[in-house]
Amino acid sequence: QVQVVESGGGLVQPGGSLKLSCEVSGRTISTYAIGWFRQAPGKEREFVGAVSASGDITYSADFWKGRFTISRDNAKSTVFLQMDSLRPDDTAVYLCAARYLTYSSIWSQYDYTGQGTQVTVSS
Repeated sequence: QVQVVESGGGLVQPGGSLKLSCEVSGRTISTYAIGWFRQAPGKEREFVGAVSASGDITYSADFWKGRFTISRDNAKSTVFLQMDSLRPDDTAVYLCAARYLTYSSIWSQYDYTGQGTQVTVSS
């Protein structure tokens, strides 16, 4: 059984950093694309970015480039989301999901999904 588990969330001050982890178990992560999404209170879930099985990385919006960085470590069965210069409007539940080989910006197209980790940016 495949499990996708996020970790690393917490409370951080504006301007701070967090590194989220998405660990996949039950299957070889190297054959899966991993997508990151977030859902703020009262808002729809939105696509943050993703990495394909071959290592291609995409981000949904230019303004995230330079603040958010996705990387993967297949040896650790983990994909990371490094978030820097965090702002209060980055407060959300951050979720990851696994999809065979290629990524998608659509949550429902992923095969396995996690429950999310809360990120709160506040002074």
